[in-house]
Amino acid sequence: MSFWDRIKPSTPTATATDARLSSDGSRLELTWDDGAKSTATAQALRQHCPCAGCVDEWTNQRTLDTTQVPANLQVKQVHPVGNYALTFAFSDGHTTGIYPWKLLRELTQPIN
Repeated sequence: MSFWDRIKPSTPTATATDARLSSDGSRLELTWDDGAKSTATAQALRQHCPCAGCVDEWTNQRTLDTTQVPANLQVKQVHPVGNYALTFAFSDGHTTGIYPWKLLRELTQPIN
């Protein structure tokens, strides 16, 4: 095995090729480069926000009280972050989370 084989990334992370919000902003639907489709509610996305305001940077413990995230929360805007993530503007004013593709794949549920 050569040096280059050892530093190559393992299996590439799936990448979303399309992101769509439901008309009321309550649900995100993603289409992935492997053809899979998945979905998540705005509430679930907000409850799993990975930003420093929601997760302690040193302990990695969630500081956001997830029970306080309302069920009727909406995603107002979706923005790409480079080629590796999305960020959301939620109806509660929260905008600082960066959601990498790997996290989004884990958070979303497959659509059959």
